[in-house]
Amino acid sequence: MFRKTVLVGAAIAAVALLSSCDVDPQDAQRILADNGMKDIQLKGGSWFGCAKGDLYNTEFVATSANGRRVEGVICGGGLKGYTVRLY
Repeated sequence: MFRKTVLVGAAIAAVALLSSCDVDPQDAQRILADNGMKDIQLKGGSWFGCAKGDLYNTEFVATSANGRRVEGVICGGGLKGYTVRLY
């Protein structure tokens, strides 16, 4: 019984740690606008778009500074700031 409880607890903790947390929408809009993006549409969290240590991530679709439609993700975590990655 104890072993089963420990396994269930470990599984719940793993899911909580692996779940993505979205970048604040206002921050996401500002970060993308600062990078020359327009017509920004935020799509929500991304499971696999960022590095292992990133705590926050949000996928997006936008128009780049040169007028092309792009898709990507904003990644961030802790004290390192944010990174914009295009797919």
